[in-house]
Amino acid sequence: HMPADYNGVWKMILNENFEEYLKALDVNVAVRKIATLLKPDKDIAHNGNHFIIKTISAFRKFEEDLAGVDDRKCMTTISWDDDKLVCVQRGEKQNRGWTHWIDGDELHLVRALHLHPICMRYVACMQNTYSV
Repeated sequence: HMPADYNGVWKMILNENFEEYLKALDVNVAVRKIATLLKPDKDIAHNGNHFIIKTISAFRKFEEDLAGVDDRKCMTTISWDDDKLVCVQRGEKQNRGWTHWIDGDELHLVRALHLHPICMRYVACMQNTYSV
């Protein structure tokens, strides 16, 4: 079984519940307002089990596994679950992570932050701008 091919530059086409997710991360209101206006691209280079994932926007460019929009550093563990990439992050904010999967020419992303008793989630969908 070969994992899905994540290579490409992915353009944001859907971004739901992002501001609420950032609020749950205690991101300040000014950064939240700017971040929710952005439509970042994801540039993914995928070779076997090696990934370089870059999120690129007018606001900032950062590598996914170093710091997110909230600038918190965290330990990141990413593993395969069939064709899905599953990330668990440990740091200042516990119980956070994300899942990526591909459906057709769309890259789906669900980020979750588990805060007892609720789970804060946001969903994004991106479209590949080229076929490899």
